[in-house]
Amino acid sequence: MGEPRKPDFANLVMFIFSGFLDYFYPEIKPLLIDEFGEIDYESKTLDFGKFTFYYKEEMGGDLKGRLISFKELIHPHEIVNVKLKTLRIERIFSVEGKRKVNIDPGYINNTQFVLSTTKHWGNRIYLSKGIYAEVTLMFVNGHFVPFEHTYPNYKTKEYIEELEKIRNIYKSKRKQLLKKLGG
Repeated sequence: MGEPRKPDFANLVMFIFSGFLDYFYPEIKPLLIDEFGEIDYESKTLDFGKFTFYYKEEMGGDLKGRLISFKELIHPHEIVNVKLKTLRIERIFSVEGKRKVNIDPGYINNTQFVLSTTKHWGNRIYLSKGIYAEVTLMFVNGHFVPFEHTYPNYKTKEYIEELEKIRNIYKSKRKQLLKKLGG
């Protein structure tokens, strides 16, 4: 018979994208640091617009994004409140009710890259407060592997390589934490 166990700590990750990333990112970054702590990794600028037209009317074309990682590890259940806080930050930068920047928080642990969302779908699990979680990538045989439902950008080598860099940072932080906790 199984026994309930505490989940492992996870690495908070966010994908921030906008049609005006160079303008908004320097404005948003200090707010994210104030809310979630020090950033320990920032990806290069990634093309996002070629993967979707969903945001074009709201945010414009030529969407660019950046993956970031936060130094402090979180408990996976914290992703609900993280998502709610990022939604508030998005509203700060909205113009006439339209978002000009999107902040998608998630986390990485040893086996998964998980995204949070407000949208229900068959592959998503309800957490609480209107927030769902989706396992977007699974770590198998030394690499992140996408699913059929994985967003197209996260299926690309470019995005997966950035997320694997973050996972390597996470492993180092987790090892230090376990050593500190005596485990």
